[in-house]
Amino acid sequence: MNVKTVFLNGNLEEDVYMTQPEYFVDPKNANKVCKLQRSIYGLKQASRSWNKRFDEEVKKMNFIQSEKEPCVYKRFSGSVVVFLILYVDCCP
Repeated sequence: MNVKTVFLNGNLEEDVYMTQPEYFVDPKNANKVCKLQRSIYGLKQASRSWNKRFDEEVKKMNFIQSEKEPCVYKRFSGSVVVFLILYVDCCP
């Protein structure tokens, strides 16, 4: 899973509209807005969208989310236990 692509192209669960970017205003439709079909960087819904998509993909790989710590996943394979710990640094 390409994490950067998932973050930038996460699915939105609600309708989000934005004004046309300055550098790309359609002269024929200058007063119209754009409806986003995917999450974009900087959108407040982007982090939630990314986390939900990440959770879905990890669970497809048979990881189980910890009930006590939602950022910890585990998977059992025979006598091997694999832990996946999600850490997100939200501050650049």
